Amino acid sequence: MLQIFNTLTRKKEKFEPITPGVVKMYVCGPTVYNYIHIGNARSAIAFDTVRRYLEYRGYQVKYVSNFTDVDDKMINAARQNHTTVGAIADKYINAFMQDTAALNISSNVIHPRATKNIPEIIDFVKTLVDKGYAYDVDGDVYFRARKFKSYGALPHINVDQLEIGASQHVNPEEMAKKEDPIDFALWKKSKGDEISWDSPWGKGRPGWHIECSVMSTKYLGKTIDIHGGGEDLIFPHHENERAQSEANTGQTFVKYWMHNGFVTIGDDNEKMSKSLGNFITVHDLLKNLDGQVIRLLMSTTHYRRPIQYSDASVKEASSNLKKLQTAFNNLEYRLHNADEGDDPKTDQEVRQIVADFTDAMDDDFNVQNGIAAVYELAKFANTYSERETVFKLSLQFIINTLRQLSGVFGIKLEQSELKDDEIWSLIHEREQARHDKDFIRSDEIREELKARGIVLEDTPQGTRFRKE
Repeated sequence: MLQIFNTLTRKKEKFEPITPGVVKMYVCGPTVYNYIHIGNARSAIAFDTVRRYLEYRGYQVKYVSNFTDVDDKMINAARQNHTTVGAIADKYINAFMQDTAALNISSNVIHPRATKNIPEIIDFVKTLVDKGYAYDVDGDVYFRARKFKSYGALPHINVDQLEIGASQHVNPEEMAKKEDPIDFALWKKSKGDEISWDSPWGKGRPGWHIECSVMSTKYLGKTIDIHGGGEDLIFPHHENERAQSEANTGQTFVKYWMHNGFVTIGDDNEKMSKSLGNFITVHDLLKNLDGQVIRLLMSTTHYRRPIQYSDASVKEASSNLKKLQTAFNNLEYRLHNADEGDDPKTDQEVRQIVADFTDAMDDDFNVQNGIAAVYELAKFANTYSERETVFKLSLQFIINTLRQLSGVFGIKLEQSELKDDEIWSLIHEREQARHDKDFIRSDEIREELKARGIVLEDTPQGTRFRKE
């Protein structure tokens, strides 16, 4: 039975999607004024892993993750670079797609942009104004937070204890306009030559929170199964989303709220963020680091726990990735000299490891215990590969299982470049040279393959190879 920790109730709950067999999932995406850093990537990877496990369990997942492509940061970036907000957005959306592809994050995602949904945003705000949940002050529209009776429930904050300026977008001028300090902006009046759109309240642009409510309900419906994001979004962003969405529709906005922990850096475990200036972009990391290493590091820490990013953690992830790939290559190599048939005892041991994996992942996506089962399978695979007699059907079963379970974490084990006919031909030529005691030619082939990044390993079962 799959259970998910719900931030709203602060407890694990049995997962029962609104529509049997179908999961509607929304995850807050980045504000596209710069390359994503590994803190942003952590959220994308964590929820991609959740999505992959749901699909492994047989669910059809409809996944939406937005791009915030207009806000103060976007406007400032455009000014600093003497270009337009749209050009900045296009540049960094393209970079996001390239970087996340390198991290093997599923591309089967609906990526709406705030600026492409302005009519829907205006209609959403109008409904809130008509219902008395929002009010216009000289072109700015604010949400009456206190009118929404359960405001503060998601972060578990008493509304009377909220700090003045809790919306994080307060200045003296704005404070003077508000009926209540905790009210937050739905629509912001444009200033000077800022990017803007016509609305019933004059020229302006959306507030930060409103876009996610609009795009979630537009693409997934009034009530969704899972809403995810970083724990820093619980308040005010997600609570404001919840309030304005439920005020608009009169229905529960989200059934299960999920939030991932931060990425920390340095000896003092400081949160990584652009505002603190201590961030490392994925774009820069990928210049010298395999995206699969980053993926394994990020996807195998429980999503609610923080991850400390360090040289040591990267080194450990790299080592673990090589272990998985080596086990997979060992299995594939033994297919060349395996006996026909299967080994029922071996198959049963693999099924038990799969059961352990499922039990772990069903417990609020406990990836640390889940990946432990995968490492156990890799260890078993290595032991089986070294047997004098192995069976094709059992080998294939282990191969498929290792591929499938690793795939839940976004790890691809195949190294297709190692299967080139020319490489196999050289390996066979070297084996013949060794048989003929032509050790000069044998050594030449080894060096030639090494130059191409292929390391040969001579074992009792024959010669194997791996990517260096």
